[in-house]
Amino acid sequence: MPTMNMLQAINNALDIAMAEDEKVICFGEDVGIFGGVFRATSHLQEKYGKARCFNTPLVEQGIIGFANGLAAQGSVPVAEIQFADYIFPAFDQIVNETAKFRYRSGDLFNVGGLTIRTPYGGGIAGGLYHSQSPEAYFTHTPGLKVVVPRNPYQAKGLLLAAIRDPDPVLFLEPKRLYRAAVGDVPEEDYQLPIGEAEITKEGTDVTLVGWGAQMEVIGKAVELAEEQGINCEVIDLRSLLPWDADTVAESVLKTGRLVVSHEAPLTGGFAGEIAATIQERCFLYLESPIARVTGLDTPFPLVLEKEYLPDHLKIFEAIRESVNF
Repeated sequence: MPTMNMLQAINNALDIAMAEDEKVICFGEDVGIFGGVFRATSHLQEKYGKARCFNTPLVEQGIIGFANGLAAQGSVPVAEIQFADYIFPAFDQIVNETAKFRYRSGDLFNVGGLTIRTPYGGGIAGGLYHSQSPEAYFTHTPGLKVVVPRNPYQAKGLLLAAIRDPDPVLFLEPKRLYRAAVGDVPEEDYQLPIGEAEITKEGTDVTLVGWGAQMEVIGKAVELAEEQGINCEVIDLRSLLPWDADTVAESVLKTGRLVVSHEAPLTGGFAGEIAATIQERCFLYLESPIARVTGLDTPFPLVLEKEYLPDHLKIFEAIRESVNF
């Protein structure tokens, strides 16, 4: 089994999808011969031609409007927004057109073949315009799916599933892990289920939930907790819309405690949705308040990035406080 980083796994998934179905088209800013700002689309234009992998103008609203039109006519567009921070000019197209197209046409038309890829999150000293985590904005939008991989194996399997899914999918790629995350990835075609969380570690004392790059940070916190005899169960949601509330609830019914961590700011973050749902379903079983370890309610700082990010020490303290409540 070959070893790949996350960028190579994403590129491999796009290659497989384009080879299998000539209706799959990749486009975005600099994705052509340049291969994208992170090189995720390297060599695809050489292999499949300029009609199937091409550059667009620097107009995010136009990229997604164009993608909606292609998808409505039967193409399978994979549109790249170069940084998730710049997805907001396309917000109207995504939430008012992409997400509602099938509903408002009474299923006469749909853009279910659309996948939107975009790198998100901090950890690369990108400052306030290249570090944001906007997932919560889109989880409030019926009609979309929101998927976040944590490693190369997941990136390939979830991206292939997203491209073939009958609904439009926003595929958020943790850019900090693009080259840092390396692992075994099968060469063959495979898919991972959208909407199913993965229990990456079983435990009995406290449940930890996260997604994307935060899973690596949670892992470091768990190592510290285990040294103090705290047995942690760890869940990677993988998909935020839909999210696997059943798996999380079953875990909390067992452990009685929950810590949720994400990079996005605290207020309005997706951890709040998880906490609200779990307290409704597990209230009488909770041994301590549900804890959220998140970014701060400020614009993403450049110089103080390390202070802003929810690191393993902050998560470890939340674990200790939960267990010792």
